[in-house]
Amino acid sequence: MHLDEGARDGLRGLFEKSRPGAKPAAAEPAARIEMPVAEPAAPVSLEITLEGTTRVGKLSDLRRQAENWGPAKALGTLRETMVFATGNPEARVMLIGEAPGYQEEKEREPFVGPAGQKLNDILKAMGISREEVYISNIVKFRPATPKQTTNNRKPSPEEMAACMPFVRAEIGIIQPEIIIALGGTAAEGLLGREGTVTLMRGKWHDFEGTPVRVTYHPSYLLQSGGSNPVKRQVWEDMLAAMEKLGLPISEKQRGFFLPKA
Repeated sequence: MHLDEGARDGLRGLFEKSRPGAKPAAAEPAARIEMPVAEPAAPVSLEITLEGTTRVGKLSDLRRQAENWGPAKALGTLRETMVFATGNPEARVMLIGEAPGYQEEKEREPFVGPAGQKLNDILKAMGISREEVYISNIVKFRPATPKQTTNNRKPSPEEMAACMPFVRAEIGIIQPEIIIALGGTAAEGLLGREGTVTLMRGKWHDFEGTPVRVTYHPSYLLQSGGSNPVKRQVWEDMLAAMEKLGLPISEKQRGFFLPKA
């Protein structure tokens, strides 16, 4: 803001009048302060519209709108490349993680790289292929950090809230029979509650009428060194999911990662 000399004198006069014990001064013409005229901001869309008539068409509409979603862009804390989702629009199972990382951003697909391979292995042990499920993330853009290379960070509550309308819309389109939240951040964003996976796993939760099972993120299995107790906990959650879906479970499957007698 530019202030000319007359404006500065006027402001000094107002300051002097406001000081304790100051004597009233003779009235002077008010100084004219020239304010810069701001350019009108471009309108930011806060509404999701689905024009498609099929699930594929609606998801295509959703993907297009997510690419330039105003509330996410306005935060200034997310990177530019959008990573939407992958999988079967008719899926019975929807898996939701937290946010894309370096590898996901590079390939523009959620759950690729080592964590993605671990997820594929889990699905295979359940008798399900990756192509049969729908995989998404709470946040559609990789959270940014200063001088970022391959390092990733957990999305903030504001970043999750900005992208949740798309996750809610995805669930409405897919209409999965169950949702599996992979990791504590995904559970926090989806269920609106803070807590550890240890406290939230082992039982069913609800998201607007859809049963939700919380389990450890595949990357946690990699970080834990693949210890059998953690593997067994994840597998127990998967067994519960299989039972909910009415999938056949063999005795061999029920015994995965149990301590040997």
